[in-house]
Amino acid sequence: MGERGRRRMTDPDVDGVDEALALVGRPQARPSLPHPPGHRETAWAQARAIAARAGRTASAPTRRVPLDAALGGVLAEPLTALTDLPSFDTSAMDGWAVAGPGPWEIRPGDSVLAGHGAVPALPDGTAVRIATGARVPADTSAVIRTEHARTEPARGARTEESGGHLYARREVVPGQDIRPRGQECRTGDRLLPAATVVTPAVLGLAAAAGYDELVTVDRPRVEVLVLGDELLPSGVPHDGLIRDALGPMLGPWLRALGADVLAVRRVGDDADALHAAVTGTEADLVITTGGTASGPVDHVHPVLRRAGAELLVDGVRVRPGHPMLLARLDAATTTATTATPATTAPGTHRHLVGLPGNPLAAVSGLLTLAEPLLRGLAGRRPPEPYLAPVRDDVHGHPHDTRLVPVVHRAGRAVPLHYTGPAMLRGLAAADGLAVIPPGGARPGDELEILDLPWTASASAPGPAPAAPGGCFT
Repeated sequence: MGERGRRRMTDPDVDGVDEALALVGRPQARPSLPHPPGHRETAWAQARAIAARAGRTASAPTRRVPLDAALGGVLAEPLTALTDLPSFDTSAMDGWAVAGPGPWEIRPGDSVLAGHGAVPALPDGTAVRIATGARVPADTSAVIRTEHARTEPARGARTEESGGHLYARREVVPGQDIRPRGQECRTGDRLLPAATVVTPAVLGLAAAAGYDELVTVDRPRVEVLVLGDELLPSGVPHDGLIRDALGPMLGPWLRALGADVLAVRRVGDDADALHAAVTGTEADLVITTGGTASGPVDHVHPVLRRAGAELLVDGVRVRPGHPMLLARLDAATTTATTATPATTAPGTHRHLVGLPGNPLAAVSGLLTLAEPLLRGLAGRRPPEPYLAPVRDDVHGHPHDTRLVPVVHRAGRAVPLHYTGPAMLRGLAAADGLAVIPPGGARPGDELEILDLPWTASASAPGPAPAAPGGCFT
């Protein structure tokens, strides 16, 4: 397991974890019927690969932005040095520039300061005061730090500013405390590859290397359509209505994944309204919640057929969330346009990810299909996967992968309870989701862990939600 995994395997301080752990180990009822012959559901790993490939093959628009607007973006091209770094020999310390062997005669009244232009060469046997970052005079042998030097004023002078001699308190090594020109890089050196996330440190490096602007991949535009007549936007559930848990959650989650969320809208159980929303958006990705099965008000599949969409994934062998789907929307059917320079190029495609309506099942779909698709659309590199040993037995589905919320404790992944498709209580306390293979896992088995955006060590652009605690009711 990598350092990242080891570092995060610590005892969390999250409300609700102990309660969520209380029932670990109790087998949960899971469907045990085999898949019928010819079933179209896609294996979990294959579905993620298809989604990632769909994102990479889309034409991601790019733009040139000033440094102060580039934070959280992704480099669309490698960052190459426009200058040597440093661009001249520089003093690494406050002290004395000296030439030749000592003791050295102090040049009275002289100081070499940062920001000044060329300075006269330093004659052999002389010394001059120098500031950190200042250009080193030609013929300088070394820089002696102030604390490693001793001065004796000239006879009759009160300070060395009027002349005198400089003595070293320790051995002077040629070139010490001098940053030579090009020590960090030479002009044209590749500093960072394309697909690097622009962090504050990247901005600093770019500025030092001579950049005022960076070319970044535009954040993919996403619209979320929360489907269902039974959903309440506020208040306590009543009279057969339930509270919408996905609307408040998906927007921040998608922004944490690098998306520009245009809107989170509610759409009732109306096929025409859904068709208008899907074909009339300017988003690169449409996320729907619910309606992906074959019930009387499940309109996603009929709407996609009507829109001329191509199904790339139609069901995934994963629990919870198996009725998820991924479709490519033909750009020609999209009626909306955008006046920004970053509009999608003609002939490219937009996508729709259909999430199940149950909250934890929807999160499963988000991580299985939307996350790798958005990563490709945003030009981001995939995170380095890591494994963690599981502490307890984990019940598995006979045929499907399971995604189970876990916390990290004492170097092990501990599965949480409250992991039914409609539950969010375990997820709210989790550090990540463990990928459970068909048949389950035993204590000590190494499992892949999917990071959650707010627990990942990797930098994520855009505002991310605070670490959740407690439970949903």
